[in-house]
Amino acid sequence: MRTFARRHLRLVLAVAVLAAVLASAGLWLRTSSLVAVERVEVSGIQGHQAKQIRGALTTAGLDMTTLALDKAALQDAVSAYPIVRNLRTTTDFPHGLRIDVNAYVPVATVTAGGSALAVAFDGVLLRGAPTRGLPVVGLKRMPAGDRVRDADAMRAIGLMAAAPAALRARIDRVFRSSRGISAALQDGPKLYFGGDERARAKWAAAAEVLRQSSSRGASYVDLRLPDRPVAGGFKPRTDEASGLT
Repeated sequence: MRTFARRHLRLVLAVAVLAAVLASAGLWLRTSSLVAVERVEVSGIQGHQAKQIRGALTTAGLDMTTLALDKAALQDAVSAYPIVRNLRTTTDFPHGLRIDVNAYVPVATVTAGGSALAVAFDGVLLRGAPTRGLPVVGLKRMPAGDRVRDADAMRAIGLMAAAPAALRARIDRVFRSSRGISAALQDGPKLYFGGDERARAKWAAAAEVLRQSSSRGASYVDLRLPDRPVAGGFKPRTDEASGLT
């Protein structure tokens, strides 16, 4: 029995030593140059900040290995670019790293006191992102933090986020009128939405009305009841105003 016990003890000790050696070897391999990241591919980001974002992620990624990625460090590397929403990483063992950037899409520009910032659908301020060509939403004051919290402004921003891209590009500004949330189209009628409920249905109704030749010359399109949109405010035709047939 004593011989069996000694053999069992030796076996347990041998297994423990082997496990410690393997753990040490595994730890060494995770940080070894044998698996060092040598190639970084960055996708999913465009625009004027894309070059800087790719550079920051590449620099951070080259300090890692494919067995010991530090996703927090990658996120920190692009913390100065709010347009980066989150990152998805995949490795190509032993030396490749692919980073897919999930970027915010600016849907509007918020303005206050002469300042202007692009904003995402959820109110995140996209500092550094271009504001040209985005619908303008006016604020009483620019937020001190990283997002818009004003409820009225967020309803307008949400409405712009629901807009088809082609129509959103034609919106000059969003404002509140006696008919609720309203939007001014470039060289077109005003759009009256009322509230932000049924936003997609209202945009679909707007697109349909604007496609119809009968809406040409309208000064507004009332979308408060998206099942029954109304184009109105037509100016009298020149021949009608002069009494000619």
